[in-house]
Amino acid sequence: MNLNIGEEVKLVEEMLEEGRLEEAKNFLNQNLTKAAHIIDHLPFHLIGPAFRLLTKNNALEVFEELEPEDQTQVIDSLGTEEGTKMFSHLPPDDQVQLLEEVPAKVAKKLLASLEKEKLDTALTLIGYPRGSAGRLMTPNYLSLKKEMTVREALDRIRKAGLTSETIYYCYVTDRERRLEGVISLRNLVVSEPDQVVRDLMDPEVIAVNTHDRQELVARLLGDLDFLAIPVVDKENRLVGIITIDDAIDVLEREETMTAYSSVGVTPVEQEGLRSLRLIEGPMTQSLRVRLPFLLITLFGGMVAGRLIGAFEHTLETVVALAFFIPVIMDMGGNVGTQSSTIFARALALGQIKLDSFWKYLLRESLVGLALGLLIGLGGGIFAWVWQGDINMGLVVGLSLIFTMVLASILGFLIPRLVLAMGFDQAAGSVPIITSIKDMSGILIYFLLANFFLGII
Repeated sequence: MNLNIGEEVKLVEEMLEEGRLEEAKNFLNQNLTKAAHIIDHLPFHLIGPAFRLLTKNNALEVFEELEPEDQTQVIDSLGTEEGTKMFSHLPPDDQVQLLEEVPAKVAKKLLASLEKEKLDTALTLIGYPRGSAGRLMTPNYLSLKKEMTVREALDRIRKAGLTSETIYYCYVTDRERRLEGVISLRNLVVSEPDQVVRDLMDPEVIAVNTHDRQELVARLLGDLDFLAIPVVDKENRLVGIITIDDAIDVLEREETMTAYSSVGVTPVEQEGLRSLRLIEGPMTQSLRVRLPFLLITLFGGMVAGRLIGAFEHTLETVVALAFFIPVIMDMGGNVGTQSSTIFARALALGQIKLDSFWKYLLRESLVGLALGLLIGLGGGIFAWVWQGDINMGLVVGLSLIFTMVLASILGFLIPRLVLAMGFDQAAGSVPIITSIKDMSGILIYFLLANFFLGII
């Protein structure tokens, strides 16, 4: 039975709720990548029970796959004692990222649970500025001395390789840990056992500083096509390495933030907090977010009413025009709501490429035109047959076309503008779309009526 990830989350949730623990245990342990995603999407009260069903090794592997904010939830759900065990097995750089997410009290408990050597490493990394290479690096690297023979170097790799982040590059340092060169595992393996590292190493080693920005280091690592890059302090002492997997995480995070920021969207986890505040937070929070946009709608409605009043003579001349006002306004409103919903969903799923926004806007405009032609034709024929006047049919049909095209454009354009200005798109887009659409729809309708029906 092939299930999508949403169905798998629901299935595991049902297993846990119904006490079918053995089934849930087998299901979670058979695919750890899926297990991480499932646990990430379970209700909070089921995260701990689900995690406890994983074998010890699997639990550690799943925990490492989770993002720091999700690891925080696991620790909260498991309790401090079990959470600290998970924390202690993380690589130092991952420990630092997690410590930045948890509350201060929890961070103190997690640090207190570490052995002295691991605690010293974590505190050293924490001492570097946020967003710096020092925060991203791991101190688990392989270093050699240039006086070593190849045989001695390989013996060291065999002993220390299990605790090193990578063994493909070995960095050569002097007695003060100053970086002097680099040698690959491949070169060591194919060289004669009695050759000396000094003669094989590359002294032109590329390194970064602990205070360099993570994004710059990540891009450099990608440009060089290296698996890792050494990190040195201001005295050129080797203090750690940054691996390609950590660099990829940084680049993905930067690209995501750039994409969100260009339209004023906040990351998903922050949007989740905003949503939670609107649902469960103080009533004043909801009022502060929603009331300004409703006032915009009220103002728009008043202006639309004033526009109708301005065409009072037109209505008195052809009373039947009043019959079709709700049709024009409702059809425009429906199209605008559809378009804004499609935009919001596609943006959230990453299906809209922001650098090609105008291409999507043009496509939505054409969709609005197609809908307008179909609906306008039907509405125009109905008005013509009902009123026995082809000009009335033209007024209604063309009004529907123009209004629906405009509404489809607004449905994409307004949410982006609202987000770019830093407002809540969920609360703000529809009221603004409705106000603009109502005012413009009324104006279009009566101007066409005056033109086709010969009203002066």
